[in-house]
Order: sequence, then structure tokens, then C-alpha cells
Amino acid sequence: MRLFPPIIDNEKCPLAINNTLLQSCYLRYTEWACGVAIYTGNETKSGMSRGTAEPKLTAADSMIDKLTVAIFVFQIVVVLVLGFAGNIWKDSNGRKHWYLMYPAEGPWYDFLVIPLRFELLCSIMIPISIKVTLDLAKGVYAKFIDCDEQMFDRETSTPAHSANTAISEDLGQVEYILSDKTGTLTENIMIFRRCCINNTQYGDDSGDALKDTRLLNAVSSNEPDVVKFLMVMALCNTVVPIKSNDGAISYKAQSQDEEALVNAASNLNMVLTSKDSSSAEICFNSSKFQYELLDVLEFTSDRKRMSVVVKEGGSGKFLLLSKGADEAIFPRSNPGQQTKTYLEAVEMYSHLGLRTLCLGWRELEEGEYKEWSKKFQEASCSLDNRECKIAEVCHSLEQGINILGVTAIEDRLQDGVPETIKLLRSAGINVWMLTGDKQNTAIQIALLCNLITPESNGQLLSINGKTEDEILRSLERALVIMKTTPERKDLAFVLDGWTLEIILKHSMESFTRLAMLSRTAICCRMTPLQKAQLVGILKTVGYLTLAIGDGGNDVRMIQEANIGVGISGREGLQAARAADYSIGKFKFLKRLILVHGRYSYNRTAFISQYSFYKSLLICFIQILFSFVTGLSGTSLFNSISLMAYNVFYTSLPVMTILFDKDMSETTVLQYPQILLYSQAGRLLNPSTFAGWFGRSLYHALVVFLITVHTNAYEQSNMEEISMVALSGCIWLQAFVVTLDTNSFTYLQVILIWGNFVAFYIINLILSSVPTLQMYTVMWRLCSQPSYWITMALIVTIGMGPVLALRYLRNVYRPSAIDVLQQIEQTNGPTQTSRNVESATRIYLDQLLTDLRRNKGSIHQPLLSDSVASIR
Repeated sequence: MRLFPPIIDNEKCPLAINNTLLQSCYLRYTEWACGVAIYTGNETKSGMSRGTAEPKLTAADSMIDKLTVAIFVFQIVVVLVLGFAGNIWKDSNGRKHWYLMYPAEGPWYDFLVIPLRFELLCSIMIPISIKVTLDLAKGVYAKFIDCDEQMFDRETSTPAHSANTAISEDLGQVEYILSDKTGTLTENIMIFRRCCINNTQYGDDSGDALKDTRLLNAVSSNEPDVVKFLMVMALCNTVVPIKSNDGAISYKAQSQDEEALVNAASNLNMVLTSKDSSSAEICFNSSKFQYELLDVLEFTSDRKRMSVVVKEGGSGKFLLLSKGADEAIFPRSNPGQQTKTYLEAVEMYSHLGLRTLCLGWRELEEGEYKEWSKKFQEASCSLDNRECKIAEVCHSLEQGINILGVTAIEDRLQDGVPETIKLLRSAGINVWMLTGDKQNTAIQIALLCNLITPESNGQLLSINGKTEDEILRSLERALVIMKTTPERKDLAFVLDGWTLEIILKHSMESFTRLAMLSRTAICCRMTPLQKAQLVGILKTVGYLTLAIGDGGNDVRMIQEANIGVGISGREGLQAARAADYSIGKFKFLKRLILVHGRYSYNRTAFISQYSFYKSLLICFIQILFSFVTGLSGTSLFNSISLMAYNVFYTSLPVMTILFDKDMSETTVLQYPQILLYSQAGRLLNPSTFAGWFGRSLYHALVVFLITVHTNAYEQSNMEEISMVALSGCIWLQAFVVTLDTNSFTYLQVILIWGNFVAFYIINLILSSVPTLQMYTVMWRLCSQPSYWITMALIVTIGMGPVLALRYLRNVYRPSAIDVLQQIEQTNGPTQTSRNVESATRIYLDQLLTDLRRNKGSIHQPLLSDSVASIR
């Protein structure tokens, strides 16, 4: 950008990061500004990283769609078969009966009439209301999450929030969790702990360098290396000091690490007192020093370092101050300097789980700087390949750096993270850590948070190498070890971003096999794109994934996953706003999955299959009735009854399942392994649906046979028979919902039996209207004892076998859920873990172990059969 016309001033100003105001920034120390709006909307970094969010279909919805297609095919078959049989009966027998009034020759479309009648009779076989019912249920699930006080973060006053109300049941079927580290597993509160200056380590004994008397004495005695070290900490950053009215100085920084370094330097008497775009002032031991800020060599993920060029106010010296990762600084160090001690310090700090930065400096000649500055100006103003040209120019200056020392910053784990990860892994969920930190730091954090186990019980396979061939051989060796190691040993693998890039380019299938076998992985130095690629790989082979993060660099990963969870942390709300669910702390993830996710899946499984059951029940009765009416397609029920059946009579009782809990939250959290049932889709699959299908057919036979062949109704008219059959359906559905409900509240009792009473009230009122076909029907039926005996017979014969099968299963083949329910009924939910006898506990563990071994994916893997067989 040219600030003035060329005839006045020919100097060009590059539009770069150092003169860019980010969103929500404050412009200070100037009365006016000349600028241009850039990188807006989808061109922002968050917009570019966000990608296109695709509509998410849950595994339960996918299964429901498949069942709907199956029912539709069954419906077409029924219509065609019965329609064809009806036409045959009409031609062979129907025309012989004069009272049926079939014409000798009908219109050309006469063969379509009976099939169309059966199509109308079977039209409610697929319940259209199922989508409305499930959408309402999912909205309630979301409200349960929003109102959960145990997921409210009191430190930041942040409640849990459900931004997507359509995927709650997927939470109960999660198989892989891919988590960011900084700010997600850790607090993202950086604390300066240790440092190594001039080959001397500070903070070894106390663990706090700021309290080390040796360092404090070195500061007070103005040791040159220590002073330069602190000067780099105070000046090589993008921190802005802000003075309050009482003179206190606070710091605002884009990076938590930089803020920690500047605060540490301030505590050691190197105070950054003021700073603007062109100058900075520091105060050290009551002496003030002025510096002119000439250039800022910005940090990028490729450079992994930043530098500033400053000019001392007194001496006029030009200084290059640098800080960055060890792999970015040490290769550019002065060839004659010994760096072995610093390398050892970096290794030791990384093993302690600390974040490390290396600091260095060198003095520049004035001529050298001016020549370099011209090249830097040209590169900064280049309109082609600007970033590459700037990187080359920066690289030419950042050479021969004198290493001053190493800083070590602690980012503590959040409360409850180790316990949460242990619980989730016990539930059969595989947890991966994706981070941009060093490998040693990530491994140490993984050990602290129970992500990987020590060498005695586990093994960490490192996939690395200096060349492509070495990396691919390392991958194949890790894959062989994964295949041959017994299940009892906990295996994990670790790799970095560069290694992953090579693997995805040359050996995608082998890595996919490794991912399918590994319960834990540590992926270091990951870019936002690579995080999303790892999620995509797991989704491709059919696993249901959950991604959790707290920063803008996690947005792409969060949106790529089946379920995205954002943490409202110190890095802003980008992740939380892009996610399906947002929580305040990582520890709340256990309730989100084990409690809300599992309950949502159980409830959705029952509601969806019950909706098919009640529709099939009424359709099967219609089909059975057609066999005694010459397959003519005549309806047994009037239009009012059919409409009210779905809209009024059966809609409210099923909603009671929204409040149902098969076991208490305490027991669920004590035995997280029971999540395996929902992970494997054990409550909603073709097998369970076949049971509901058989139940609807059996109940239809019971209702129809008892209704039609009861002697009490030999003289009854069709309206009375219709109402008896409809009453039998209402009685059965009330008992079905009651017996399948595990916990009762007053609201549930009112919805089930209040609706039962409302059925009679509504029909008694309709029977009082002379203009309706139902006039006096319900009054006559209710006054006859035989009607109530018939209802008792329907319930007894209809529910008897169901109860008997359930009893036999609970006694001879109980599931782990059945065992826990019996324990709760005997001892109560709060005493489960204490009162379970050893034999019962062993039996329960065996059931869960067998389930884990036999658990298949809820999706169909899309990899080749050879890869799928590894699973």
C-alpha cells in the first residue's frame, strides 16, 4: 500500500502481520490511521480452517432409515400379494354372491381397485409421525444437557450447551475420541518453572526457578548472560504492556507462553514498562533502557521461531533476538558454541512434561542490517510468493545465533482429566491425543493423564525415521507388533506431523490398519489439516468419532468428526461455536457420553421401534380382517379412529420414555463398560426390530381372534367390533409401555394411564353425538361385562408370553444390564459397588469381557475384507 501519491513519496508499506489489527483489537497511541480491510468473512483464518460443515446423520437415524426401507418393501409385497389374491377371489367367488353387487364387466382399471384399497390400509405401516416424535425427543435430550448442573463449570460460570439437537444418541455410541492437548487436557495457564542459562540449571530443587536463590543472586549481581537472557524474554515477543491508573503494569499477549515469559522476566526485575510499534522500554534494577524496534520476524508453524531486530538507545548497537523450538534454534547456533548442556536440559524438561523454548541473540553490523533490511522490505512488498521470500530472507539473518539458554513452562493438567480418561477407556472408547507440542512433552502428559500406561504394563511404539524408507519400515514393524501382542498388554504408537505426511502419501492402507488396532495414539507437531485427516481416516473405516478441542486450530477437526465438542477456554470461543456441544472442562465429557449419550441412545431405540410396533399392530389387524371379508380391502376401523390412534391415543405414552432410566447415574459411572451395549448397537438393530415385528404380529392375532370369535359379539355390528379391537390395541400398548419402563415418576404414570382414561372419555363423548357412526357404541360396550372380560383376555394372552420370555432370559441368560438392575433393586444404587458379592462381580465382568470381544462396529467398514478381518 502506498501512503501517498508517488510524486510525493515513493515508499511502499507492506501489508503484513506487524501492522495488522485483528478482530476486536484496540487501536492505541494514535489519533488517526490509514488502512484497508483485509481477510474478512470466509477469508479469515478461522473461516479458512472451518471448512464446510456437512449435515450429520446419526447411526440410529441410519438404522431407522434402513428399517423404514425394509418395511416399505414388505408393504409393497403385502399390497401386491393381497391385491392379486383379492382379484382372484372376486372373479372366482365374489361375483357369485348377489349381495356384493359386483358388475359383470367393470372398467379397465378394475384390477387396480383392490390393490389400491390395500395400499390405503397399509399406508400407516410406516409411521410418518416417527420423525416428529424423534425430533421432539432429541430436543428434550438437548435441554437435559443444557440444564445439567453437574456439567456447570463454576470457575468460569460456563454451562454445557447443545448446539446440535439431532445427534444426542451418537454420544452413546462413540468409539474414538480425538483430543487436543493444550487447553483441552491442560489448563492453558502457563507458569514459568525452570530455565538453563550459561549451562547452569535453575529450579532443580524447588521446581520454581523464580525462587531459586542462585538465579536471584545472579540477577542482583548483573551477570551478563543472565541479563541478556532476561532481555530476550522481555523484548522478543508481541506482548503489549498496559498501565492502570495506580501505575500497575499488566500484559496482553496473543500467546499464553509469551505472557508467562514476560511475567517471569518482570518478577526477576526485567520489567517491560512500555512498548509501541517502533520502540520499547525496559526497567532493570532501577535502570531504564530504551530500544528501537526495527523489524519483527514473525513466528509461523513452518519456522517454529520468532525474532526481533532492535537498536539499543545508548550504544546504537543492532541486535537480533530470537526464541523458538529447539529444532529451529540449535541448527542456527554459532558453530563454535557448545550446546550439549542445553540439549540435555531440553530433553529433561520435556520428560517432566514442560514446554520448552530456546533463547539466543547475536550482534549485527550496521551495514549488514541495512543491506538485509532492503531485501526484507522487497520481500515484504512482493505480490508473488511473499511468504516464501520472507522466510528465505529471515533465514539468511538468523544464522550464527549465540544460545543464551532454555526456558521451561508448565501447563498443568485440568482437574479430573486422568480419572475421566480412565473411565472412558474402561467404557471401550479409544482415546487419541493430537497436539502441536514436542514428542517428549506429549508423552509425559499422556502418562500423567492415564492415556498410556508405563512400560511394565504397556508399550509405546515410536514411528519415525530420517528417510521415507526408514519411516515406512518403522510403520510395518509397529503393525506387526500390534498384531502379535496379546490383548492384555496396552499398546500405543507415537508419530509426528512430518512422519504422518509421508505415511499418508506412501502407505495409507498400512496406517489405517494400525489405527484400527490401536486403542491409543499420540500425534505430535500436528497441523489443523492433519488433525482433520486423522479424523477422516477413522470415519472412512466406519468408526464413530468424537473430536474435542478449545482453539481455532481445532475447528476443522471438530467439524470433520461425527460429534464435535468444544471447550470454552482461554483461546476464545471459536471451537465452542463451531462444535455440536460445548462444555467448560474436559472432565464433563464423561457425563456427556456415559450419562446423556447412553440414556439418549436407549430412549431413541425404544421410541423408534415402538413407533413401528404400534403402526404395524393396527395394520396387521386390518390385514387379518381382510381374510374374513373376501380380501376386498375393506377397513375394520373408521377414519376417526385411525386418525386418533396415532395422534392422540398412542403419542403421549411413548413420550414417557424420555424420562426413563434403566439404571441410576451412579451405577452407570461405576460400571462404564455397559456403554459397550450401545456402542455395538445392541438395542437398535435388525434383530431387535424383528422381535418388535413379531410382537406386533402376535398381538394383532390375539386382538383379532379374541374380538371376532368371541360369542358375546356374534350379534354385534361392525362399529362395536371395530371399537373392541381398537380398545384391545390401546390396552396392549399401555401395558407394553409400562412393562418396558424401568423407572417411574408421577409424570410418567399420568401420561400412560391418564391417556388410557382419556381414550374412554373421548370415545364416550363421540358416542354421544347422533351424527357420528359411533353413536351409542361406547356406551353399550362399557355397560357389558363381556367387554371388560374380553379386554382382560387380550392383555393376559398378549402379555403372558412376553413376560414369560423376559423372565426366562433374566434367569438363564441375563445381560450385564439385567444383573446391575437386579443389584440396584436389592441394594440400591449408592451401595452397588460395596454389596456386590465376589461371584456376582466375576460373572458381571465375564459378561462385559465377552461383549467387548464380540463387539462389532455400528457402521459397515469400507476397507477391504483383509483389513476388516483384523478388527
